[in-house]
Amino acid sequence: MRLEYTKHCDVLVAGSGIAGIMAALAAAGAGRSVILASSGPVFSGSSFYPGTWGLGLIGPENEADQEDLVQSILEVGCGMADETMVRAFVAGIGPAIEGVKAMGVQLKAAADQNQKDFIPCFDRKHRSWNGLLFDSMRQVFSRKMEESGVEQLPGCELLQLIKTGERVSGAVICQKGELAAVQCGALVLATGGYGGLFRDRLTTDDVAGTGQWLALEAGAELVNLEFMQMMPGYLSPCRKTIFNEKTFRYTRLTGPDGRDILENEPDRQALLECRSTHGPFTSRLVSKRVDLAMVKAAQAAPEQGVTVTYGPEIRQNTPEFVRTYFDWLWEKKHLTMDDPVQIAPFAHAANGGVRIDAGGFTGVPGLFACGEVTGGMHGADRIGGLSTANGLVFGRKAGESAAAFAAAQPVPEAAGPVEFEARIIPDQAERRRRMQDVMSECGMVVRSGEALARGIECLDQLTEGCEFTGGSDAAQIAASRRLWAQLHLARAILSAQQMRTESRGSHYRADYPDRDPALEKRILVRMQNGAAQAAFEQNLAEKRSEVQ
Repeated sequence: MRLEYTKHCDVLVAGSGIAGIMAALAAAGAGRSVILASSGPVFSGSSFYPGTWGLGLIGPENEADQEDLVQSILEVGCGMADETMVRAFVAGIGPAIEGVKAMGVQLKAAADQNQKDFIPCFDRKHRSWNGLLFDSMRQVFSRKMEESGVEQLPGCELLQLIKTGERVSGAVICQKGELAAVQCGALVLATGGYGGLFRDRLTTDDVAGTGQWLALEAGAELVNLEFMQMMPGYLSPCRKTIFNEKTFRYTRLTGPDGRDILENEPDRQALLECRSTHGPFTSRLVSKRVDLAMVKAAQAAPEQGVTVTYGPEIRQNTPEFVRTYFDWLWEKKHLTMDDPVQIAPFAHAANGGVRIDAGGFTGVPGLFACGEVTGGMHGADRIGGLSTANGLVFGRKAGESAAAFAAAQPVPEAAGPVEFEARIIPDQAERRRRMQDVMSECGMVVRSGEALARGIECLDQLTEGCEFTGGSDAAQIAASRRLWAQLHLARAILSAQQMRTESRGSHYRADYPDRDPALEKRILVRMQNGAAQAAFEQNLAEKRSEVQ
C-alpha cells in the first residue's frame, strides 16, 4: 500500500497525557509547528485516569532538599536508576512546578502538609506536595495549546515510524478510519506505559505499549522492563478504581472463606501500618506479606478477591489525605467508607521503558521520548508523585530538544508516497485477550521461572500462529499492528523478568525471594537480527566492544 503525506510539521508528538502536552507546548514555544496526536481523546492516558481523584505531584522542599531527594530515589530504586538521569530530573522539578503555576494551573495544597499521610509513597520524609486537578489542567492546557497553534489529532494512532536514512522523519497513522502519513522534523513519543498488556489493569485502553515497540524497531533501547508497579484496585463495586493505600491500617481483609487473610500473622497491625505507607507492591518491605496474602485469596476466587471493611478508628479522626479520597469517592462513585468493597492486585504503571538521556533523546536521530513510555529516571521502585513530575520535567525537555533538532536539521522533502504493508490478523481480538491472560497469570505480583517459561512459550505460539490477510479496513489494520507490537513487547517483558533471578523492588520471584548483589545491573532490550533481545547492561557493553 502506498500512502501519501497528508500533513507536515516540525515536531510530531504522540500522546496527550501530561508529558505529551508539555512536549507540544515546549516545542511550540520554541517557534516550531507542532501536531499533537493521541490514540484516545486529548487529555487521556494515565495522566487523566478516571479511577482516581487527581494527581499527586512532589518535589524537593527547597534547594537544600534536592540532594536528599536524589539519594532517596537512588535508594528506593535499588540500584536500577540512572544517577545522571535522577540528578537532571530532580533539578528540573522545581522549575517545572513554577512553570505550570505560571500558566495558571490550579494546584491543591494540603491544609496540614506535616501529616504523615503526606510523606510520599516509599519516601522517608515530607517533600513539597501538590495535587494537580483534572479540570484545571484541561482548561489551562487547552487554552495554551490553542494560543500556541498546536494542531490536535485525537483518535489518531501511530502504526509505524518512517525513517529517512537513520533519521526518524515521520509516521504512518490511522485516524477516523483512514490511513495516512505525516512528515516531521522530529518525533516525540509520549504514548504512556504498557498496562494494556495485562487483563487486570488500572489503566485506560489507550495505554497499549505500542510506543515502546515502535522505538525499539527504530533502533532505540528499552530498560528496566521487569519493574512494573502492581496496585490494589476495586473488583467491585466500580471496578478498576484505585484503592487508597493510606486506609490499610484501618482495614479488616477477608478472603472468600470469610476469614481474615492475616489471621496467622502475629504482627498483623504492624504489617498493615507499613502497608499504609505505599501504594504499589514491593518486595523490599515486610508489608509484602499483605500483598502475598491478597494474591493467594484472589487466586482462590478471582471475581471476589479480598473484601475490605473499615474499623471505627477511621471515623474517629479521619486524616486529611484519607478524607479527600472518600469525598471524591462519594462524589464520583457514590461510595462511602461504610460500603464493603472487594479488591485485588492490578497492573498499574511501568517504571521502565525507552532509554533516554537527560534531554529526552533516544539515541535515534529525530526520535525523542518522555513520560511513562521511558525508563532510567526510576528504578525497581518509584517514589509516589514522581510519575507526574517526570511528565512535567522530561516532557518539556523532550519538546525543547525535538524543536532544536528540527530547526537545526530540516527534514528533506519527501521523495514520494510511503510504502506500508497493510495486513490484518482476523482473530486479533481473541489473540489479544489470550496475551492479556498470559501476562496477568505469569507476570503480575508473584513470578516464577516455571510460570515465566510457560508464558513465553504461550506468547511465541500466539505470535507464530498469526495468519495475515490483506484488506483495506484501516481499523482492523491498526488493531493488528497494535497486537503485533504488544505480543513482542510482552515477550520482552517476560524475558527480562525471567533473567532477573532475584527479588528487587517491584520485581518478586517466588523461587528467588532474596535480593542478589551480583545482579545490581540493569537489563536492556534492543533489536538484534530482527528480534528483541534482553541482556544485562554489562553483557551488552561487552557485545558492542566485540563487534567494534
